[in-house]
Amino acid sequence: MINNINKLPEVQFIKLFANIFENSQFIAEALYKKRGDGFSNFEDLVKKMMNVFENTTKEQKLKILNAHPDLADKAKIGSLTTDSKNEQSSVGLDKCTLEEFNEFKNLNFEYKKKFGFPFIFAVKNKSKLDILASFRKRISYDINTEFEEAKKQVKKIANLRLTEINKNEKNFF
Repeated sequence: MINNINKLPEVQFIKLFANIFENSQFIAEALYKKRGDGFSNFEDLVKKMMNVFENTTKEQKLKILNAHPDLADKAKIGSLTTDSKNEQSSVGLDKCTLEEFNEFKNLNFEYKKKFGFPFIFAVKNKSKLDILASFRKRISYDINTEFEEAKKQVKKIANLRLTEINKNEKNFF
């Protein structure tokens, strides 16, 4: 697999990795520049991509955080990236009850008002109850604690998306 990735022209490489960090193509562009003579294996690629993220400025990290959609936002489901739509629907966030939608809507509003970026949670293999419990807990955090937690969640999402590419390589090459 890594040989296929190492052989990709720049445009295809960037297209493949552009949404690992939600709508943040600049991460894929920086990763392409780090490719050099090629990645030694997929783990090397993942490590270098995480390093690119870690070395972005706080403003760039905030831009990445703000690129993430609100969870269970009925009004915006059609505008989600394919990755976000699949992730949210896999845990039923597109099929919430009216009560659940309203709780998500209220929490999303209060959270963004407090922190200035959307609530980010790696939803894969979680339930709506898990997500809501984390939401209720994290909304009480201070800004520095929550900024660190949001970055951790962004990296978890990125790792899950990279794992999908690695597992499903035949769909990409």
